Amino acid sequence: MAELTAPLYSSSGEVVGSVPLDPALFGLVPNLDVLHQVVTAQLAGARAGTQSTKTRGDVRGGGRKPWKQKGLGRARQGSIRSPQWSGGGVAHGPKPRSYEQRTPKKMKRLALRSALSARATEQAVHVVDSYQWTAPKTAQARTLLQAIGIEGKVLVVLDTTDLTPFKSFANLPQVVLSEPGQLTTYDILWAADLVFTSSTLEALSAVESYDVSEGDFVKEAGE
Repeated sequence: MAELTAPLYSSSGEVVGSVPLDPALFGLVPNLDVLHQVVTAQLAGARAGTQSTKTRGDVRGGGRKPWKQKGLGRARQGSIRSPQWSGGGVAHGPKPRSYEQRTPKKMKRLALRSALSARATEQAVHVVDSYQWTAPKTAQARTLLQAIGIEGKVLVVLDTTDLTPFKSFANLPQVVLSEPGQLTTYDILWAADLVFTSSTLEALSAVESYDVSEGDFVKEAGE
């Protein structure tokens, strides 16, 4: 099996070499069924679940019987707030609930590795040696992505200490920022390209059984 590699760039976007990719993370055959199930669970967990309708007991009024039970030739009615009345309560309407789905950790790990492997197969994994930027500027982040050849959605993985590049990339609408320990399957599949640094790629490969964070969530670009 040929060695998996990714191009290595300088902070200005020049190719300075290549780096090997861990086959345990980037060399799997993607499991599409697991990917679908995990992404569905992550999208479900992102739902607010705050929708609420009023039942007949929540609607104001309707305490008096509108007319007597018999003798008028009309259908029996007990309250003007019954669901069949205009302005009445809703029958079996939505109430606040949690849409969270339990996903086993092994399934999360497999889905994450499958997503990384899919991007590696597409030659969509890029590595920047380090960001030699003295001050945060959005223009230099945009120039770097253009030099690498990235035009669409991109996931940039940074260390917690990379404050200058974090501020530089933060204003780009098609960029989502993450840390090695906070990667989610959805983020990887959402992005057309992945940009690591040498240190974040090493941190990702250093964990023998990589596990995503317990609180899976979905981050949309621009939030």
